[in-house]
Amino acid sequence: MKKYSITKKDQELIQIALKILEQNFDDGVYNHTVGCAILCKNGNIYKGVNCDGIHGSCAEYITMGMAISAGEREFDTIVAVHEKHLNCVVSPCGNCRQMFYEYCPDIKVIVNDQNGKLIKVTARDLLPFAWQAVVC
Repeated sequence: MKKYSITKKDQELIQIALKILEQNFDDGVYNHTVGCAILCKNGNIYKGVNCDGIHGSCAEYITMGMAISAGEREFDTIVAVHEKHLNCVVSPCGNCRQMFYEYCPDIKVIVNDQNGKLIKVTARDLLPFAWQAVVC
């Protein structure tokens, strides 16, 4: 697994995700508790928050959907955040990892490594042996 160093642009992406969460945090109801930002290869940045409920959606899904709805197809880096999590970064759940694998397996995902250090890895590395559609 290749690990990429965190850049100044990555730190800015984390701050953008924290800002969208701060603007939308729903204390007490907990509908909006994770923020996300995605950097596209053309430099555009999209941001979003999770929408919780009986069938909630993760911040990563919402943010990726916004970018795709705007016509984006080439993605560079994504991060999910919560201000009280280690380094403010939340690791994506299994569903999000599968979505990344299907839409952009080479996107870099900012996560904490086993020592609590911020790194980037590809979505492909976050989900070894991923489910893939079989063409018969």
